[in-house]
Amino acid sequence: MLNRFPLWKNLMVIFVIAIGALYALPNLYGDDPSVQISGTRGQQATPETLSQVQSTLSAMNIQPKSAVLENGSILVRLESSEQQLPAKEKISEALGNNYSVALNLAPATPQWLSDIGGSPMKRGLDLLGGVRFLMEVDMNTALAKQQDTLQDSLRSDFRKEKLQYQAVKKGENFATEVEFADNDTAEKAVRLVRLSHPTLDILVNDNKVTLTPSAQALSESRTMAIEQNLSILRKRVEELGVSEPTIQRQGADRIVVELPGVQDTARAKELLGATATLEFRLVNTEANVASAAKGIVPADSELQNTRDGEPVVLRRKPSLGGEHIIDATSGTDERGLPQVSIRLDTKAAR
Repeated sequence: MLNRFPLWKNLMVIFVIAIGALYALPNLYGDDPSVQISGTRGQQATPETLSQVQSTLSAMNIQPKSAVLENGSILVRLESSEQQLPAKEKISEALGNNYSVALNLAPATPQWLSDIGGSPMKRGLDLLGGVRFLMEVDMNTALAKQQDTLQDSLRSDFRKEKLQYQAVKKGENFATEVEFADNDTAEKAVRLVRLSHPTLDILVNDNKVTLTPSAQALSESRTMAIEQNLSILRKRVEELGVSEPTIQRQGADRIVVELPGVQDTARAKELLGATATLEFRLVNTEANVASAAKGIVPADSELQNTRDGEPVVLRRKPSLGGEHIIDATSGTDERGLPQVSIRLDTKAAR
């Protein structure tokens, strides 16, 4: 059969096939067994960390294919999977708790292909293996915490306006029941609540007022809880160095996390399931930092290091805990510098 197409069409077909074959090449190179090193608690890997990793591998007579520091984390490519576990254990021992060390598979795509945007297709769990987590957000606990915060706020507002109440207690469906001495006080309180808490549905029965979060407010609270957990999980997955993670909401209160290629499932479970604690502590300005660095620390204080490695003496007793934080937003101050604005509950604000 003769080819009756014009020359330019034949050339176009050849060109498209050539481009497709070029960008399909990364799938032929496979993966390198690797070890991913990332900083924890906001810390980043440094050139000194890279040198320490290389020295550790050299002492084990392991010659890696490459060890690269990029975006605050280190990726060590090894020759075989048999080297992975021993290398991971020794590196973890050398770096301590300030770094997360995980087993991984890194695409072996040549640099020249990566430079033109070539990358292997996403194979997912079916083809690459890995681990899948299904997590459920404890909505009842989150909403109960908001209920406690609301009750503290109401007590403070009523005392400030000199509105005498007899009891503030929890009701069904995260409602708050407030009982006043008389109907007149209850009416004044209702007017105050409508101004300060417009998202509450209010039911008045003589001197008893029932405050229930509206359906929209409950939906927004649930969405906020999910979004906060999604953000936290994404940051934790970054520490594992997974190239093709899937983190998405499923249903009303569940989150699916898929980590293709992850071999250290125990480490992934430990990292994703860890409970974070936020504390605010005052700096002990009376303590001598130089003496503290030598081990002479006041009994009510302890020595810690900043993100930059600078020593600082902090009070042992926290002045504020994370349970008092209602919301936090990032932004910039009047000088254009980054800042974080935190909104506290009534108890902490006092």
